[in-house]
Amino acid sequence: MNQLAERLSRISEPQTIKMAKLGRELRAQGIDIVDLSIGEPDFDTPEHIREAAKKAIDEGFTHYTPVAGYAEVRQAVVHKLKRDNGLDYTPEQIVVTTGAKQSLANVVLSIVNPGDEVIIPTPYWVTYSEQVALCQGTVVFVPSSIENNYKITPEQLEAAITPKTRLFMFSSPCNPTGSVYSKSELEGLAAVFAKHPQIFIISDEIYEYINYVGKHESIAQFPGMKERTIVINGLSKGFAMTGWRLGYLAAPLDIAKACDKIQSQFTSATCSITQRAAITALTGELTTAENMVAEFKKRRAYIHEALQTIPGLKVNDPEGAFYMFPDISAFFNKSFEDAHIKNADDLCMYLLHKAHVSVVTGVAFQQPNCIRLSYATSMANLEKGVARLKEWLGKLK
Repeated sequence: MNQLAERLSRISEPQTIKMAKLGRELRAQGIDIVDLSIGEPDFDTPEHIREAAKKAIDEGFTHYTPVAGYAEVRQAVVHKLKRDNGLDYTPEQIVVTTGAKQSLANVVLSIVNPGDEVIIPTPYWVTYSEQVALCQGTVVFVPSSIENNYKITPEQLEAAITPKTRLFMFSSPCNPTGSVYSKSELEGLAAVFAKHPQIFIISDEIYEYINYVGKHESIAQFPGMKERTIVINGLSKGFAMTGWRLGYLAAPLDIAKACDKIQSQFTSATCSITQRAAITALTGELTTAENMVAEFKKRRAYIHEALQTIPGLKVNDPEGAFYMFPDISAFFNKSFEDAHIKNADDLCMYLLHKAHVSVVTGVAFQQPNCIRLSYATSMANLEKGVARLKEWLGKLK
């Protein structure tokens, strides 16, 4: 009997995808599911970007492209990083990928050897640790709490570093918490890294534009940091282009070349049509993105206030992305009819099957006392979802 590769035992299906799948199955049975599990803007891609894609088809951009992306796309990324972040790169330091997830995979595969330690603050996006596991690295989790708005301190970072530490991975704004590191907080972390030159940093900035507190700050801006930081970004969140599959990384030249080499053996380049549309997205006006974020801000204000009216939920005030990450441990060891809540997984299944609301367990993000709710859906859905949460959480005694 053939056996599958051992590496498959090191990873699991993301809970985010699992919950979306379960929700779709129930919806197919005619059940009205309010989906608060999916991290996807519910807006259409802006028209000017769609038109650029149509024009690219008509002009014959339907052939293979360079592995790292068209030169014009990489130049557009360089332009964006200078315009928005004050960071100077050359096109050779940019690799365009099939979604930001591939950018992350390229970098982790390029940097992490078996036994290397990778520091990941928790809660964190589920894919980080799984990619490290595929490389046989060792994940070192650094926990944060709702009381500190799910951000770690320089002291915690320093305590986690060992001679085996190779990489630090984090996102700001953060998935799943919506937390945003301020410039001074990032400067504090950068001061720690300055003492440990062997460590690379992956700064996942995919939610950059969905920020409610002002200008986005990148850890790459501080002295000595750009030379060891890999900035990850893409079009999915800020431009509502999830299905287009375009991410990119900006890195020191040797890492960019390594990522190009790895990508050449996995996927080669991403979609040529998407790349042409990306030039328009990255160099054009940001009004549509700003309008989308303004709508997210209204939803955030509503759901933050509404969740605080539900007894037992502990809620903070996230500053970015489109997630709430409440502490739900007050409901542990409570029951209603045949449902007995021992943990966050149980509560998610209870809410899905009883309240018909789909959310994601915090266990997936290394925060077992929490659940993640996405407000990337209509206000009508949010109002209906919150009403159901309040009703069915209220039944647990």
